[in-house]
Amino acid sequence: MVDLNRTKAILGDLIAFPTVSSDSNLDLISYAANLLEQLGARIELTSDGTGRKGNLFASFGPDIAGGIVLSGHTDVVPANPDEWVGDPFEMREADGRLYGRGACDMKGFIAAVLSKAPELAESAVNRPLHIALTFDEEVGCLGAQRLVSALEGREALPSLVIIGEPTMMGVIDGHKGCCEYVTRFQGLEGHASNPGGGVNAIHFANRYVSRLLTLGEELKNQADADSVFDPPHSTLQVGRIEGGTARNVVAGSCEIDWEIRPVKLGDEEHVKDQLGFYCEEVLLPEMRIISPAAAIDLEVVAEVPGLTPIPDNTARKLLFELTGEETSDVVAFGTEAGLFQSLGMHVAVCGPGSIDQAHKPDEFVSLEQLSACLTMLDGLSAELRDET
Repeated sequence: MVDLNRTKAILGDLIAFPTVSSDSNLDLISYAANLLEQLGARIELTSDGTGRKGNLFASFGPDIAGGIVLSGHTDVVPANPDEWVGDPFEMREADGRLYGRGACDMKGFIAAVLSKAPELAESAVNRPLHIALTFDEEVGCLGAQRLVSALEGREALPSLVIIGEPTMMGVIDGHKGCCEYVTRFQGLEGHASNPGGGVNAIHFANRYVSRLLTLGEELKNQADADSVFDPPHSTLQVGRIEGGTARNVVAGSCEIDWEIRPVKLGDEEHVKDQLGFYCEEVLLPEMRIISPAAAIDLEVVAEVPGLTPIPDNTARKLLFELTGEETSDVVAFGTEAGLFQSLGMHVAVCGPGSIDQAHKPDEFVSLEQLSACLTMLDGLSAELRDET
């Protein structure tokens, strides 16, 4: 039975934990672990190494392979209180909607799962049911990378994963990857009256960006004719450039934040190889004529694989049965799904709320969407019972 009151209460608790990616999520993890442990779950925690962030992997049922994972990330993006009606970290109900940072992305799904945990635990007799809560999805899926590493090689590996990102309860079986980088240029400061006496890091960074954009145009021409993505090719994008100190000073440093959203395996490696060659063979030799200490360094912030559509996806099939949907789709935004897929699991994305609400002021999830999610979880409990 759908009981929104328990779900609303849990969602209010979850929103009250200000789990912005820059801050700790451990209070929320402790809250969830305590709730699930009381139901008999086996709790595993993995840390980010600093002791400030943690993943939770809770298991019900037998310790065997073939289980089902319900997965969600606990971190949220920042919220400026001046842009919100009320406190972003205090749930507000109005007009059939529940407002608060993370309401749809993606604490609504987590609240639904936690509220249905008693029924799921009772149903997981012959087949395991796992609940995964991760940290730092918003800044590179760092928690999921840790969790997947911890799961790798296990004999009792789950077989399918449902990621509860906001899809309006539609079924998603494919999305692009997301590879994020910072390139730093170290030149040599000098007086603007003699630009040739220094190494202008901004100028060389500009040439790097031009080469990057050229590679982006090349990727457009390499799109598969039957690509299911929009746009159909891997994309490149520069999000931030910062450098220099003043108008009359030759810039000694500059850095660029940029990304690749690959749709084809290997596109990101091709781009990095081409840029590396350009730096070593063209830019750095010119820079070091003036300053032997000049440098160009690439930092890999995150390299998260996409979710590749596959013909026989058991997670997609299960979601069709649970939601009544008959077709699946692909999306441009990224999730943690590709990391689980890299272990051979079947993965699909389905959750309450709209991605259009994510990361915006007055983020909300509707009661109608939460009800649909709870109905889906009731169906999952019934599916588990039928397997006993």
